[in-house]
Amino acid sequence: MGIAVLVVYGLLLGFILLFSLGQLHLTVAYLRQKGRPAEPEPPLPVLPWVTVQLPVFNERHVVERLIDRVCAFDWPLDRLEVQVLDDSDDETVDLAAARCALWRERGVDIVHLRRGERTGYKAGALAFGTARAKGELIAIFDADFLPDADFLRRTVPWFADPGIGMVQTRWGHLNREGNLLTRLQAFGLDAHFSVEQVGRNALGHFINFNGTGGVWRKRCIAEAGGWRPDSLTEDLDLSYRAQLAGWRFRYLEHVVCPAELPAEMNALKAQQRRWNKGAAECVRLDLGSVLRHPRLSLGTKVHAVLHLMNSTVFLAVIGLVLLSGPVLWLKHRHPELQALFQAAMVFTFSLLVLAVYYAVAQRNSTRMPWRTFVWQFPLFLALSMGLSLHNALAVAEGYLGIRSGFVRTPKLGLVGKADGLHGDRY
Repeated sequence: MGIAVLVVYGLLLGFILLFSLGQLHLTVAYLRQKGRPAEPEPPLPVLPWVTVQLPVFNERHVVERLIDRVCAFDWPLDRLEVQVLDDSDDETVDLAAARCALWRERGVDIVHLRRGERTGYKAGALAFGTARAKGELIAIFDADFLPDADFLRRTVPWFADPGIGMVQTRWGHLNREGNLLTRLQAFGLDAHFSVEQVGRNALGHFINFNGTGGVWRKRCIAEAGGWRPDSLTEDLDLSYRAQLAGWRFRYLEHVVCPAELPAEMNALKAQQRRWNKGAAECVRLDLGSVLRHPRLSLGTKVHAVLHLMNSTVFLAVIGLVLLSGPVLWLKHRHPELQALFQAAMVFTFSLLVLAVYYAVAQRNSTRMPWRTFVWQFPLFLALSMGLSLHNALAVAEGYLGIRSGFVRTPKLGLVGKADGLHGDRY
């Protein structure tokens, strides 16, 4: 029994070590990429048809400002279609319909699409809209996003390369300073949208569409098999299927698309559950295809495994916590194995790597002062540890194939301090 405990403990430490080394590799790749001259934006002699999809469900606080923002895009009206994919069952329906009518009178080709049933949740809505889309390119924005007027001007030119299937932009944070919770979320997300996305893209490895703030080539979606509701993170699933089919993705760190962060814990937990469970579902759906693919390099496969299994770190952490008692007992009973227990230093090494990873991200993407980093980093770790059990259970459900509905993240239209939260049924 003691040997089995030590073996499992060692495997969990090994996984965390491998994950840390992967993050360190991405950090080095990010720094190298930042040291190179920026690639100039390619010319685009002909402006293509673009469909903008806005999947919404009960978004009464934000749906009007979203529609207003995308209808004001700097793009020829004879090359622009806006689809409001509305699965709402509250007053959002009337608000969206009225706003669509207003912009239609102003010459915008905007449609308010309703389905009979909310089958497939967001993936089903996107598939419904894509089947009716006029554009050869499809931009997608969640309800809490506020893209700038020049968004299409800065993203569409990269599709001049016929091999590009998707262009993703960096998320900004409208309410970063709302409260401590939003600051810590921004701290973590900034690292993904700088070191991870830039690093993987620079190395030629797989990256992912983040569900919003990006543009797809419609043909890429079709050739990858379209949107499917088999995972709560339909964006990650389609991203991998598209890249396995040979399409390349482009990440634009310099194009920022602002969005709202969850400002209270229940909303954050709902979002984290969906993201972590969905990632585990994508491991079941896509990891085998990655490992069997004959033309992917070993490096791409390794980073794809670490990417898809990112949320599995929460399972590993909970496993180490549960085994720490038995391991300490074994250490006391078997002093002759003292050298073996030094392997636990791997955890310390991993923490140091994480500190470097987040420090590089914050210093390069947000210019965060060191005095701010030294208190936000430990608080971010504390928040992550506090969510570990919640997230680990979601990951376990994903691996076990336990299905659940798509629980939306409440959006309140916050752009600064997180006031006005209490008493809102959303």
